[in-house]
Amino acid sequence: MTGVLIESRASSDAELSALVIAQQKELSDADGGADGVVYMPRDDAAYLVVVLHGRAVACGAWQPLEPGVAELKRMYVRPAFRGRGIARQLIVALEEEALADGRPVLRLETGTYLPAAIGLYRSAGYHPIPVFGEYLGNPYSVCFEKSLVAAPARG
Repeated sequence: MTGVLIESRASSDAELSALVIAQQKELSDADGGADGVVYMPRDDAAYLVVVLHGRAVACGAWQPLEPGVAELKRMYVRPAFRGRGIARQLIVALEEEALADGRPVLRLETGTYLPAAIGLYRSAGYHPIPVFGEYLGNPYSVCFEKSLVAAPARG
């Protein structure tokens, strides 16, 4: 797809904030407003925004969890721009950034009520893992993990 730019943005960026707010509204609508909490961009995460023909249409972030491990967060593509491979490009860019920071293992959490997201992560090489961290006890949480480095060949 031509005209796509993926760029880093500060957590205070207005276009990033608009995307995160849109994501939160969509999630609240999808899960019936289960918790009502609004999450804003955090300073301890690295954010990327996808710009298509000058318009910010998607976002995602990675956040350090522990040595060698990061969490993918805030993945969102505006509905009108879905189905174009934008999310897959964004995942690859986030993986490259996390790996460059010395974090070859990525984890993520999504909701049981988001089958398209689950399908995307599975098709991108993520496999299910037990619920972790702040998601423990959330009946709607499904967690995944991916190693970005190949396991050594066994001989």
